[in-house]
Amino acid sequence: MGLANMRELLIQAEAGGYAVGSFSVANMECIQGVIRAAESCQAPVILQIAEVRLGHSPLYLIGPMMLAAARAAKVPVAVHLDHGMTVACVKEALALGFTSVMCDGSHLPLEDNISLTREVVALARGTGAAVEAEVGRVGRNEDGSAAEEQIASLDDCLAMDATGIDALAVGIGNAHGLYAVTPNLRYEVLEQTHGRIAASLVLHGGSGLTDEQFRRVIQLGMRKINIATDIFRAQAGACAGSDIFRNIEASSEAVCAVVSRYIKLFGSEGKADAS
Repeated sequence: MGLANMRELLIQAEAGGYAVGSFSVANMECIQGVIRAAESCQAPVILQIAEVRLGHSPLYLIGPMMLAAARAAKVPVAVHLDHGMTVACVKEALALGFTSVMCDGSHLPLEDNISLTREVVALARGTGAAVEAEVGRVGRNEDGSAAEEQIASLDDCLAMDATGIDALAVGIGNAHGLYAVTPNLRYEVLEQTHGRIAASLVLHGGSGLTDEQFRRVIQLGMRKINIATDIFRAQAGACAGSDIFRNIEASSEAVCAVVSRYIKLFGSEGKADAS
């Protein structure tokens, strides 16, 4: 199966009523852990990295590694640029062969967000890559810095959908990183939006939600769910002592365990053959 287009994975998820996990990676061990979990669970997955993380994991190094892992996988694996902040980064990801890109304009006025998204859709059309956008505002940025929360409206979702995107992240009271308290998610946004737009709905800031919250948002149409913080914490926590090779294996196993749990929770276990 190997390298897949995120668009196709999300179409299959909509048909099957489940969500595809989109798992942030930072190094080889992390990538290996995600792929190991996906193959063990026979599940489609998305490997992603955000532009803000590229200072630690340069795209010209980690991008080819992500793509190589996807091509060698026994299950469908999409490779996604998460929270691209610049068109230049989007272009680099597309040139490498990423099958999905996001250029996040949610901090901009809606008209500027739409303009940026149309530009990215036009760029991606040349490679066939899927495009994700965001509307409303997810509390806290990908790097953990403060961001003003904004709840997405149906009108804004419809306007973003008209740009031709494949996936739309919506602000429903979610936030990147760990939550200080269980968030109050605005389920009515999903109730109003699912089935009204062509783009698949995406949840950012998954780490820290309850299992019941995950089940509810999937029932209401979420088809891509991003997980980052839980992965990075598990990987770091598994490392101890000075044996680098033990730490490589331990951190990869820790990622595998976290990802396996989310795959099963999202309902994508055993769905590799559908993709």
